[in-house]
Amino acid sequence: MQGNRELKYLLENMEPVLEKENYVFCTVPGGHYGAFAALQPIASFQEKEGLTIVLLQCQADIMDLTYHGVFRCISLRIHSSLDAVGLTAAVSGVLAKAGISANVIAAYFHDHIFVPQERAEDALALLEAM
Repeated sequence: MQGNRELKYLLENMEPVLEKENYVFCTVPGGHYGAFAALQPIASFQEKEGLTIVLLQCQADIMDLTYHGVFRCISLRIHSSLDAVGLTAAVSGVLAKAGISANVIAAYFHDHIFVPQERAEDALALLEAM
């Protein structure tokens, strides 16, 4: 099933939802895909410097993994196409104007924006106002 590509439609119907969990981004030098599957990361990316994993803060704390910053996830409940143009720029632009960092992960069906925990409610309000 192909997602929607029309920016105007995506922005009008994105339905941002703030997830309740706290997430962190960790890097594991020398780590490889699948090595931390037991921690159930919601995302991972293999970089030459190591494996980046995004997981619940409580899971990182249990394993004593280092992280900088705690994030909340705002999921856009619109099925956007992976080749849609402008959604990430529009969303991150609005957040940037408010001084809120946005770490965006595009999955097959939805886009997920990780924002600093302490600014999560502000970020949600801005996205809802779009």
